[in-house]
Amino acid sequence: MPTSDWPDVMLHVVSGKGGTGKTTVAAALALALASGGKRVMLMEVEGRQGLAQLFDVPPLPYEERKLAVAPGGGEVWGLAVDPEEALLEYLELFYNLRRAGGALRRMGAVDFVTTISPGLRDVLLTGKAVELVRRKDKLHARPYDAIVLDAPPTGRITRFLNVNTEIAGVAKVGPIRSQADGVMAVLRSPRTAVHLTTLLEEMPVQETADGVAELEEAALPVGGIVVNMTRPPQLDAADLALARAGDLPRDQIERAVVAAGIGRDPQTVVDALVGEAADHAARVAVEDTERQRIESLGRPVYELPFLSSGIDLAALYDLSRMLKDEGMA
Repeated sequence: MPTSDWPDVMLHVVSGKGGTGKTTVAAALALALASGGKRVMLMEVEGRQGLAQLFDVPPLPYEERKLAVAPGGGEVWGLAVDPEEALLEYLELFYNLRRAGGALRRMGAVDFVTTISPGLRDVLLTGKAVELVRRKDKLHARPYDAIVLDAPPTGRITRFLNVNTEIAGVAKVGPIRSQADGVMAVLRSPRTAVHLTTLLEEMPVQETADGVAELEEAALPVGGIVVNMTRPPQLDAADLALARAGDLPRDQIERAVVAAGIGRDPQTVVDALVGEAADHAARVAVEDTERQRIESLGRPVYELPFLSSGIDLAALYDLSRMLKDEGMA
């Protein structure tokens, strides 16, 4: 049986450049972590309702809802964290001001507060994840074995998680500062890992490298790197080299085209095939270079394939099994 590379991590933060499939990876990771009878919370904080679309359920409210049953009887629960509701919950928890909070919402003050102080908004969002982590410490009747947070993109993940810095100009003392300190204590601990999702393309890999450097500078724990939507080469190494050099045997290709009865002009078909092979070889070369750059970052690397049929619930289960087999969960 494969073992997890992250046995002590309870909060898995998943980020990635837009378009790299970070929400899909977060959902697959939650299913993988839940396999074998565990209970896992999958959270989103960007208001996109991406989890509801993936699991084909109605839009998630600000309450814990069961999304799926994992292999072995585990459960994946979902939660869409809304800054306004999180602020009202915070006011009730620390000041017993739920009713006053409702008045603030009617006045539009909640939006005003979270807009002029994005740092406070991030404290509320990350604070909910940390509260779920601590639920197990407090021997809650229904704690979670792990929390997976579908976080903002790599370009702002460090700022999102580094709430102490962001809140410094708003509160230097008091409950808000104490909340931020408590959040950072968990986010910087071995109980948290920030995983980054990327593609084998120059811009996503560069953003991943920048993200790793920024997270390390902020003393936030970098986890693994998930290389998503990978595609195997369609030619062997020798043919790839010939395709890159423009030396593929055109006469053999032409004979194969004629034998297959493809097209009325074999030469036109051969030109198209040779050009496509050259493009494919160039893409493979770029991917090999980017894979080396990823490996040079010194983090555990996991790979998921490109699924031509798209992502549905069955595909999520397939991807979760792959992450489990590779040791991410």
